[in-house]
Amino acid sequence: MDLTQSYPRSVHARWQGVVQLGRTIDKGKALAHGTIGEYHYNCPMDQAVFAFLGIEHEQLLAVIKRAQGEAEIEAFTRPFVAAKSAEEIARWNREWVAHEPETDGSRTAFFELRNAIAPDRTDVTAWADLLDLDEKRDVPRRTAKATV
Repeated sequence: MDLTQSYPRSVHARWQGVVQLGRTIDKGKALAHGTIGEYHYNCPMDQAVFAFLGIEHEQLLAVIKRAQGEAEIEAFTRPFVAAKSAEEIARWNREWVAHEPETDGSRTAFFELRNAIAPDRTDVTAWADLLDLDEKRDVPRRTAKATV
C-alpha cells in the first residue's frame, strides 16, 4: 500500500463488516512499508475504531508488518469483530459515518478543509464524507443542515 500514490480505503468501506477498519489497516500497511505520505496511523479516527473493537494499535501494526497477506490480518482482527453483536456493529457503522467534528479545533480543521476542497458542499457535515471528497470519491448530496 503506497499512500504517496493512492488513497486508503474510504471510511465507508467495511472490513469484516466494520467501517473505518479497512482504512486503518491500509494506513498501517503504508506505515510498515514507509509509504504513508501525509496520512497518520493511529490518528483519532483510528483510535476510535481501536477503542470500539478493543484492538491495541501496536499489536495490529506488528501483525501487519509480519503478514504475508490479507488473510493473516483478517485472522487477527476476526476475534475482535466477532466479539461484537450485529446490532453493535450496525450502530457503530451508522454513527461513525455520520460522525461530525466535536471540538472547536476539530470543527475549525473540518471547515477549513471543506472550504478549501468543496466550499459549495455545505451539506457535508461528517468526517467520512469530507475525507471521501478530499480523496476524489463521489459523495451524494444531502439536504444541508441549518447553521446557527
